[in-house]
Amino acid sequence: MTDPIRLLIADDQGLVRGALAALLDLEPDLEVVAQAASGSAVVAAARANRCDVALLDVEMPGMDGIEAAAALRAEVPTCRALIVTTFGRPGYLRRALDAGASGFVVKDTPAEQLADAVRRVHAGLRVVDPELAVESLAVGTSPLTDRERSVLLEASTGGTVADIAAATFLSEGTVRNYLSAAIGKTNARTRAEAVRIAQEHGWL
Repeated sequence: MTDPIRLLIADDQGLVRGALAALLDLEPDLEVVAQAASGSAVVAAARANRCDVALLDVEMPGMDGIEAAAALRAEVPTCRALIVTTFGRPGYLRRALDAGASGFVVKDTPAEQLADAVRRVHAGLRVVDPELAVESLAVGTSPLTDRERSVLLEASTGGTVADIAAATFLSEGTVRNYLSAAIGKTNARTRAEAVRIAQEHGWL
C-alpha cells in the first residue's frame, strides 16, 4: 500500500479547519498532518511535516493564501498548493494560478470532489472550479498596476490621502494620481466605489 498523501490545512477559522480535517481524514489515502491559522505559518508547517499538498484559504491574517502559495512554490516546491475558499472571485483565481497554486475550489465543494481535487493536485494536475474559470475569462485580467493596487488596498481601510502616502512611501500628489487612475480603470465614480468593485472582482 502506498503512503497516504500528507495534508496541511491553513485557515484562520478553527471550525473550518477542523471540519475540513475531519472530512479529509475519512479518506484512506489522505492524512491531515498539520494545521495553520495564518498564511505566514504555512511554509514552516509544510517543511516540518513533509506535506504533499497544502489547502489554503485566501483571506488570512499576516500573509494571505495567495502569498502563501507563492512562498511554498519558492521554498517548499515539493508541497503543492490548493486554494479552498469561500471567496470565489475571478481575480483571486488568476492571481492564485500566477502565484503557483495548482488548484482553486470553493468551500461548498462536496467532500468527494474536494478529496478528488487533492489527489489530482498531488498527481501534478491543475484543478479549477469550472464556474469560476468561465467567470474569470469573462471578467478578464486586473486592469490595475501593482502601484494602483497597493494604493487602492490602503484606501480600503478608509485612510486619508496623507495616510495612504505615508503607508506607501509616496507623495500625496502621486497617491492622488494612482487613485484617479484606479477609479477610471474600474469605471467607478468614487474611491470607495473603486475599492468595492476591485474587491468584488478579486483584484485586491
